[in-house]
Amino acid sequence: MQTIDTIIFDLGGVLIDGDPKYLYRQVFDNDEQKMNWFLGTICTNEWNLEQDAGRTLKEGTELLVEQFPTYEALIRMYYDQWTQMLGGPISGTVALLKQLKYRNVHTIYALTNWSAETFPQALERFDFLQDFAGIVVSGEERTRKPFRKIYDIILDRYQIIPEKAIFIDDNLENVETATKIGLNGIHFKNADQLRQHLIAMGIEL
Repeated sequence: MQTIDTIIFDLGGVLIDGDPKYLYRQVFDNDEQKMNWFLGTICTNEWNLEQDAGRTLKEGTELLVEQFPTYEALIRMYYDQWTQMLGGPISGTVALLKQLKYRNVHTIYALTNWSAETFPQALERFDFLQDFAGIVVSGEERTRKPFRKIYDIILDRYQIIPEKAIFIDDNLENVETATKIGLNGIHFKNADQLRQHLIAMGIEL
């Protein structure tokens, strides 16, 4: 492995805890079966990923309302009340980010699947997002992980050499694409596991 000079973090699931269930569990009065059916059939992760990739929230919402008019109120709630899906920062990983920032040995970036329309609110809510040298947001680029194009965007924009960079993501498919193009991937599970992997890769913390 070449000497690492860059670390790229995913945000959701790594540094920020977020889940539609935090909102809809209240809506469905803790009926897990009904909630899981709704999120697995109507407001699915695949549908949300299209907004992450640049489709407008309005277009995505209206598409579902047309398909499932009976559930219109619940569908509109998804983005109208999306901040209730945020559980807060993942403190252990934020602490690692702060350590890396303090040591000032590596340049730190973020690469996130996130709607361009909702990301500004995340910037306001989470101060640690200011610690990155740059953030590439899928919705702004109109593509998303795990497609190759968005990896090329961050590498080209910040002149990152893949073999000298670590890529951290909680989605295995995203990590697999990263490793295929030469990045040193870490499949994130929790902060302790990430710390161990970083130390094993020669990162002092």
